Amino acid sequence: MKVVLENLTKIFPGRNKLAHEEVVAVNDFTFEIPDGKLIGLLGPSGCGKSTTLYMICGLQKPSSGKLYFGDDDVTELEPENRGVGLVFQNYALYPHMTVKQNILFPLQNLRGEDKLSKEEMLKRAYEVAKLVQIDNLMDRKPSELSGGQQQRVAIARALVKMPRVLLLDEPLSNLDARLRLQTREEIRRIQRETKITTVFVTHDQEEAMSISDMIVVMKLGVVQQIGAPQAVYDSPANLFVAKFLGTPPINVFNGEVKDGKICINGDIVGDAAGVPDQDVFVGIRPEGFIVDENGPMHCGLTSLEVMGRDSSILATNPGCVTPSLRAIVDADNKIDPEATEVCFAIKPNKIFIFAKEEFAWSVSAENKNVYRWDSARRTICAHVGNRNYDLGMLITPDYDIVAAESHKPNAFARWFMKSPMVQNRPVQFILKKRDEKAHSISAGAPYKVVIDRDENNMPLYLAKSTVGGKLERTADAAEAVTVFVENGEEGYSLYYLDGEEKVYPVIDVQNGENHEKRIYVEEV
Repeated sequence: MKVVLENLTKIFPGRNKLAHEEVVAVNDFTFEIPDGKLIGLLGPSGCGKSTTLYMICGLQKPSSGKLYFGDDDVTELEPENRGVGLVFQNYALYPHMTVKQNILFPLQNLRGEDKLSKEEMLKRAYEVAKLVQIDNLMDRKPSELSGGQQQRVAIARALVKMPRVLLLDEPLSNLDARLRLQTREEIRRIQRETKITTVFVTHDQEEAMSISDMIVVMKLGVVQQIGAPQAVYDSPANLFVAKFLGTPPINVFNGEVKDGKICINGDIVGDAAGVPDQDVFVGIRPEGFIVDENGPMHCGLTSLEVMGRDSSILATNPGCVTPSLRAIVDADNKIDPEATEVCFAIKPNKIFIFAKEEFAWSVSAENKNVYRWDSARRTICAHVGNRNYDLGMLITPDYDIVAAESHKPNAFARWFMKSPMVQNRPVQFILKKRDEKAHSISAGAPYKVVIDRDENNMPLYLAKSTVGGKLERTADAAEAVTVFVENGEEGYSLYYLDGEEKVYPVIDVQNGENHEKRIYVEEV
């Protein structure tokens, strides 16, 4: 039975009744699940995978879109009439019933033409019990079973009514590592033998890649990529997919394309024929490194871990977005663990480049940005395109800022992310209150804007530049520009005074629509 999701969307009302913000759990999901295939819905918590599963089974009604089983529109059909089997994360077995009674329960509730005789029900129950290899446990109760055995009972109960579609909601998350491995192999075997169209929800990329015919990677309700597991791993569509798939995870660097070459910290590590010069993110899989004393990529050696057939190298590079990078190489490579530097060549099929958005700051006599106030973090955020960007933290004279490393009594930490000037690096400060005040924003009150930190983790402020039409940062609070906030119909506006004239800071995001998307390189 093929399953077709057509522009499926699910929107939940926001809890903040004053802000009227809705939560889009699934956004315009279109996909055809082929008949008899096992599809893995994969993504981090909150990405919408379970909500998608519940819309397929009918426990959640879509806000818009259509759902088809074969050629039948089941969008408004009640769950009990859809012919689906659902296995929950916590198994949901009836503790007072035996294994046999748990498996029989769905059949005992059939009515009308679907009702079966007692002999037929018992026959079917024992058939599925044998399929999942629990036919010798039929008289036990759930409390007398292991986690893996309970999972098999839940699968048998879902299969016994011969569903058109089998839905599994993170069925392995409550099992230990060995049982997970064993049970996922059993799920794959059962699916192949029954040839039932199956949707498997998990946040574990190893599980999804090992048993799925196809995977659907989701983030914040939006489908990022669909394809065969190995194909998605080998050719990620964007940086999120590249980082989500793979253990150890992909190493990400700030780099650039210059004259058709991929550069990291000045080292030429690959070719980018046909790609215009630009700043990019560079992703290199851990297995993409080749130890080569004459290799172009120079890294500091932190540690060497020999793991049988492979060696894991922990190294540093100024271009890496994390404090360290990890390379997996053959253990036959002779590496001096006392060395301070290691050089790599890079396998061409294991390096990827991704677009990076760029920011231009200017000022205007008219307000061009709409801001939102985040009271918990005391940040002012500009909505540009379809994303929010933190301009910075608004500080009044009621606060002293101290280094984040020295937590003190009555002090509290604040973070802001995604600031254009910070380039997505987290910034943390401790704000020490002089007077107790509510975290509200006041129109007309003077503020300083903290936009970054220096090497000592002390604040850098937004300041006017001596160059016309530009903004810059300063460590001297006395040089910081004093800004004011205005209330508007759609949000807040931010300005400072130049004489008696209002001047509005403007964030211009360039290449924002392609941010973190894969840049494909022409084959030479």
